[in-house]
Amino acid sequence: MSSRITPAEHLKEVQNSFDDSMNPRLVEVLRAAVKHLHAFTAEVGLTHKEWFAGIDFLTQTGKMCDEVRQEFILLSDTLGVSMLLEMINYAASDGATEPTVFGPFHVDGAPNRKDGESIIDQIFPTDSPLAFSGTVNDLNGKPIAGASLDVWQVQSNGLYDVQQGASQRNLRGVFKTNADGSFTINTVRPIDYTIPDDGPVGKMLRASGRHQWRPAHIHMVVSADGFIPVITHLFDQASKYLDSDAVFGVRDSLIVDMSNGHCNYDFVLDSTRE
Repeated sequence: MSSRITPAEHLKEVQNSFDDSMNPRLVEVLRAAVKHLHAFTAEVGLTHKEWFAGIDFLTQTGKMCDEVRQEFILLSDTLGVSMLLEMINYAASDGATEPTVFGPFHVDGAPNRKDGESIIDQIFPTDSPLAFSGTVNDLNGKPIAGASLDVWQVQSNGLYDVQQGASQRNLRGVFKTNADGSFTINTVRPIDYTIPDDGPVGKMLRASGRHQWRPAHIHMVVSADGFIPVITHLFDQASKYLDSDAVFGVRDSLIVDMSNGHCNYDFVLDSTRE
């Protein structure tokens, strides 16, 4: 009579089923995913009921995704994976602007704006004007002319424009720095807001005793030819959620004073390497 297969032997069998001659990187990722998934299942002693609940959770997460909303990105954000991904993949040296999460509401093709132009296309009664200025420099402090700042933020009603309709556009723009690396963007002071919590991610947060708030911030992707781009935010130092961001994106170096209708920040980019 043959002996029962052990969990370790079972794992080895599954991992050996992947043919790394087809796509070595894919097989490397799959084998690692299987290893950690098996270890997780064994560590918590996962029950059949819990396994089916997990399958249902992922199914419902997929059903919440559409052209505007990406519930899986939201799940990645709230589990800290999105921030970890930036930390692992951002190859810039110390001294460069720190990265943070991309978020699910970036839109390609935002309008090109002139220096000093407003990104306000729809005014809300609760808007508080904010002039955002600064420079983009290299690690040696040399200004970078023609650097791009792709900027977007939540509206004063607590929603991103696309949450009100896929074709809606407000508080977005792409700017270029001047010859001295400077830029000025006219916008509104960002507010604290809640991530979408009417789906599976919201249920997960409530069930685990977590809140759904993000501290007030402005998103931007800063890039220039010959430099490593950075995906980042600037956070309002007056926010009460800086120490409990639902997506773990706050970094001390990205907190700025946004009082009195203006803020200033100097971005630093690291050059690309061969």
